[in-house]
Amino acid sequence: MPFRTALLAATTAIVPLSVAAQEEAQQPVAPKVLVITMFAGETQPWQDALTLDTAVAVPGLPASAPELHCNEDLCVMTTTMGFANAAASVAAVALADEIDLSDSYVVVAGIGGVDPEEGTLGSAHWARYVVDGGLRHQIDPREIPQGWTTGAFDLGTAEPGQAEGGWSAGTEVYALNADLAQRAFDITRDVALADGDTAAEYRATYTQEAAQRAPFVSLCDTVSADTYWHGAVIAAEVEDRVAQLTDGAGTYCTTQMEDNATLAALERADAAGRVQMDRVAVLRTGSNFDRPAEGQTAAESLASDSGGFGPATENAFRVANAFAETVIADWETWKDGVPAAE
Repeated sequence: MPFRTALLAATTAIVPLSVAAQEEAQQPVAPKVLVITMFAGETQPWQDALTLDTAVAVPGLPASAPELHCNEDLCVMTTTMGFANAAASVAAVALADEIDLSDSYVVVAGIGGVDPEEGTLGSAHWARYVVDGGLRHQIDPREIPQGWTTGAFDLGTAEPGQAEGGWSAGTEVYALNADLAQRAFDITRDVALADGDTAAEYRATYTQEAAQRAPFVSLCDTVSADTYWHGAVIAAEVEDRVAQLTDGAGTYCTTQMEDNATLAALERADAAGRVQMDRVAVLRTGSNFDRPAEGQTAAESLASDSGGFGPATENAFRVANAFAETVIADWETWKDGVPAAE
């Protein structure tokens, strides 16, 4: 065979293999579970405990957290804190060509404030409803009309308690898949949770029964707000807002700074066929109480070191990972949707 003909034949034989290898390299990562954390302290327990040795860079993620960290079954991403960062980061990942979330279960696993009537430092709470604590009118209490008890009221209304005439942005409340929340709770209710001496001492200053308990797992509901609010007065307003927006079905227990924004991004991705909203779960753990103990001012409470951060970040991992392990191990029963409780 002449040299030129032999060279062309060899080249022709090589090209399909090269293209095939390239196509294989470009296949998107398709995790069974995507974990969403909001800052490095929430991400670290996952990296410490699991082997996540595949880095997936996604355009549009923040410079401080530009990659997902994955193994064969699970990926962890970090949004960075607040509504804007959460929405932008989650949208970037959910719509990215580098990752396929069409069959994935998505678990938000982060810390937050906790209502001492419903939880304690280190306790873990699966959400049924996620309510936006903002998206409302707000007049400073020093300027409200005489007779008003609050300066917070619904968009499009003229005063607190007005039931008609308001308007909605469409993201004020998300009702998550109740079956998934219940299954997540059932799977994780007996997970051994971390605690600490400082947290135990601090929770003892509260009189509420739930606050005085060691960390536990429950089902209740979470409120999002860019503002890191604190105190009994705002907490009462938040409880009223949850009751109103869920028609009395919701029980406020945790507060955080991202989840409605995260869910708005996932909802858009669901509409694009990239994510399934009925496979989204939200877990928040108590790193601090949302209001002071008896005899303590709100300012003193906000500035206190409750000792809850360590147990909360660890327990967000322990509980969410226990759920993820079940989904992964029993994928044949989970791949087509949330299985019925046994």
